[in-house]
Amino acid sequence: MYLWLKALHIIFMVSWFAGIFYLPRLFVNIQLTDNPAVKQHLNQMAHKLYRFITPFMYLTLIFGAWLAALNWSYFQTAGWFHAKLALVVALIVYHHFCGYYRKQLQAGSCQKSHVFFRFFNEAPVLILFAVVLLVVLKPF
Repeated sequence: MYLWLKALHIIFMVSWFAGIFYLPRLFVNIQLTDNPAVKQHLNQMAHKLYRFITPFMYLTLIFGAWLAALNWSYFQTAGWFHAKLALVVALIVYHHFCGYYRKQLQAGSCQKSHVFFRFFNEAPVLILFAVVLLVVLKPF
Protein backbone atom coordinates (compact mmCIF):
# COMPACT_ATOMS: atom_id res chain seq x y z
CA MET A 1 0.00 0.00 0.00
CA TYR A 2 2.84 2.40 0.83
CA LEU A 3 4.18 2.38 -2.73
CA TRP A 4 0.68 3.06 -4.11
CA LEU A 5 0.36 6.07 -1.81
CA LYS A 6 3.78 7.32 -2.87
CA ALA A 7 2.93 6.87 -6.56
CA LEU A 8 -0.36 8.75 -6.19
CA HIS A 9 1.39 11.52 -4.23
CA ILE A 10 3.96 11.92 -7.02
CA ILE A 11 1.33 11.78 -9.80
CA PHE A 12 -0.79 14.52 -8.23
CA MET A 13 2.28 16.59 -7.36
CA VAL A 14 3.49 16.48 -10.97
CA SER A 15 0.01 17.40 -12.22
CA TRP A 16 -0.19 20.30 -9.77
CA PHE A 17 3.23 21.58 -10.79
CA ALA A 18 2.40 21.33 -14.50
CA GLY A 19 -0.51 23.69 -13.98
CA ILE A 20 1.31 25.98 -11.58
CA PHE A 21 4.12 26.35 -14.15
CA TYR A 22 1.69 27.32 -16.93
CA LEU A 23 -0.72 29.58 -15.06
CA PRO A 24 1.67 32.55 -14.57
CA ARG A 25 2.65 32.30 -18.25
CA LEU A 26 -0.99 33.00 -19.02
CA PHE A 27 -0.73 36.01 -16.68
CA VAL A 28 2.26 37.27 -18.69
CA ASN A 29 0.28 37.01 -21.92
CA ILE A 30 -2.80 38.66 -20.40
CA GLN A 31 -0.69 41.65 -19.39
CA LEU A 32 1.02 41.81 -22.79
CA THR A 33 -2.08 41.97 -24.96
CA ASP A 34 -4.19 45.01 -25.69
CA ASN A 35 -6.81 43.02 -27.59
CA PRO A 36 -9.93 42.68 -25.38
CA ALA A 37 -11.03 39.44 -27.05
CA VAL A 38 -7.62 37.83 -26.55
CA LYS A 39 -7.50 39.11 -22.95
CA GLN A 40 -10.94 37.61 -22.28
CA HIS A 41 -9.92 34.28 -23.81
CA LEU A 42 -6.69 34.12 -21.79
CA ASN A 43 -8.56 35.02 -18.60
CA GLN A 44 -11.02 32.21 -19.30
CA MET A 45 -8.13 29.80 -19.83
CA ALA A 46 -6.52 30.95 -16.56
CA HIS A 47 -9.80 30.52 -14.69
CA LYS A 48 -10.33 26.99 -16.01
CA LEU A 49 -6.72 26.00 -15.35
CA TYR A 50 -6.82 27.29 -11.78
CA ARG A 51 -10.04 25.35 -11.11
CA PHE A 52 -8.51 22.27 -12.73
CA ILE A 53 -5.25 22.22 -10.72
CA THR A 54 -6.67 23.14 -7.32
CA PRO A 55 -7.95 19.58 -6.65
CA PHE A 56 -4.46 18.30 -7.56
CA MET A 57 -3.06 20.48 -4.79
CA TYR A 58 -5.48 18.98 -2.27
CA LEU A 59 -4.84 15.42 -3.45
CA THR A 60 -1.07 16.00 -3.26
CA LEU A 61 -1.49 17.22 0.32
CA ILE A 62 -3.80 14.34 1.29
CA PHE A 63 -1.49 11.63 -0.02
CA GLY A 64 1.57 13.45 1.34
CA ALA A 65 -0.01 13.69 4.80
CA TRP A 66 -0.92 10.00 4.64
CA LEU A 67 2.68 9.13 3.77
CA ALA A 68 3.96 11.37 6.55
CA ALA A 69 1.62 9.67 9.04
CA LEU A 70 3.15 6.33 8.05
CA ASN A 71 6.64 7.78 8.62
CA TRP A 72 6.00 9.62 11.86
CA SER A 73 9.71 9.52 12.79
CA TYR A 74 10.36 12.13 10.06
CA PHE A 75 8.61 14.70 12.24
CA GLN A 76 10.98 14.00 15.13
CA THR A 77 14.36 13.53 13.49
CA ALA A 78 14.46 14.57 9.85
CA GLY A 79 15.49 18.19 9.33
CA TRP A 80 15.17 17.78 5.57
CA PHE A 81 11.51 16.85 6.09
CA HIS A 82 10.82 20.04 8.05
CA ALA A 83 12.48 22.06 5.27
CA LYS A 84 10.34 20.23 2.70
CA LEU A 85 7.18 21.01 4.66
CA ALA A 86 8.15 24.70 4.79
CA LEU A 87 8.55 24.69 1.01
CA VAL A 88 5.18 22.95 0.57
CA VAL A 89 3.58 25.69 2.68
CA ALA A 90 5.31 28.28 0.48
CA LEU A 91 3.91 26.56 -2.63
CA ILE A 92 0.40 26.54 -1.16
CA VAL A 93 0.73 30.28 -0.50
CA TYR A 94 2.00 30.73 -4.07
CA HIS A 95 -1.00 28.79 -5.39
CA HIS A 96 -3.37 31.10 -3.54
CA PHE A 97 -1.52 34.17 -4.81
CA CYS A 98 -2.11 32.79 -8.31
CA GLY A 99 -5.83 32.67 -7.51
CA TYR A 100 -5.68 36.24 -6.18
CA TYR A 101 -3.88 37.55 -9.27
CA ARG A 102 -6.20 35.58 -11.55
CA LYS A 103 -9.20 37.33 -10.05
CA GLN A 104 -7.50 40.73 -10.36
CA LEU A 105 -6.62 40.06 -13.98
CA GLN A 106 -10.18 38.94 -14.73
CA ALA A 107 -11.52 42.16 -13.20
CA GLY A 108 -8.96 44.28 -15.04
CA SER A 109 -7.62 45.70 -11.77
CA CYS A 110 -4.20 44.02 -11.64
CA GLN A 111 -1.37 46.55 -11.49
CA LYS A 112 1.42 43.97 -11.93
CA SER A 113 3.34 44.03 -15.20
CA HIS A 114 4.20 41.17 -17.51
CA VAL A 115 7.79 41.48 -16.24
CA PHE A 116 6.61 40.87 -12.66
CA PHE A 117 4.79 37.73 -13.78
CA ARG A 118 7.87 36.51 -15.67
CA PHE A 119 9.79 36.56 -12.37
CA PHE A 120 6.78 35.32 -10.39
CA ASN A 121 6.71 32.31 -12.72
CA GLU A 122 10.16 31.17 -11.55
CA ALA A 123 9.26 30.62 -7.87
CA PRO A 124 7.68 27.16 -8.27
CA VAL A 125 10.68 26.00 -10.33
CA LEU A 126 13.00 26.88 -7.45
CA ILE A 127 10.68 25.20 -4.96
CA LEU A 128 10.55 22.04 -7.08
CA PHE A 129 14.35 21.85 -7.33
CA ALA A 130 14.73 22.34 -3.59
CA VAL A 131 12.05 19.77 -2.67
CA VAL A 132 13.42 17.10 -4.99
CA LEU A 133 16.97 17.65 -3.70
CA LEU A 134 15.78 17.47 -0.09
CA VAL A 135 13.75 14.28 -0.63
CA VAL A 136 16.42 12.47 -2.64
CA LEU A 137 19.57 13.60 -0.82
CA LYS A 138 18.14 13.97 2.72
CA PRO A 139 21.05 16.29 3.60
CA PHE A 140 20.16 16.81 7.28
